[in-house]
Amino acid sequence: MKLTINGTEYSLEADIRTSLLDILRDHLALTGTKKGCDHGQCGACTVLVNGRRINSCLTLAVMHEGDEITTIEGLGKPGDLHPMQESFLSHDGFQCGYCTPGQIVSAVGMLDEVEKGWPSHVTQDVANGASLSDAEISERMSGNLCRCSAYPNIVDAIRAVGAKS
Repeated sequence: MKLTINGTEYSLEADIRTSLLDILRDHLALTGTKKGCDHGQCGACTVLVNGRRINSCLTLAVMHEGDEITTIEGLGKPGDLHPMQESFLSHDGFQCGYCTPGQIVSAVGMLDEVEKGWPSHVTQDVANGASLSDAEISERMSGNLCRCSAYPNIVDAIRAVGAKS
């Protein structure tokens, strides 16, 4: 199979039953994407596929030939971080750091959804799009768990980047 990950095309020979998460971590050594629950419940494995957030543990890699896959490694580089990475650092949006890559990737995808005006379950006025209220951020990030409870700082980090968009 051929996968495009962080702008690089990879040719792989792997069992067609291999999850995208296992391809990233075990076959390509892109270990920023974390394996948390392996059931799609924690969000540690969140990546962007064609700009949309997905749990990479719940999808087969073979299903994403021709897609643009972005992992935490594809968002920024040392010395040139993505604005969301910078914001997580400046707002202390992490504690142990295990969930942080999934949180950051999910937040990037979430801001894109808000910018496009896609409503969530808590959007007050679906005709006029979503705003970055605490309820909106919390609802959209609800699939990303943080066992250290850094949620207030994560919300602050997301709001700071969203305000600049």
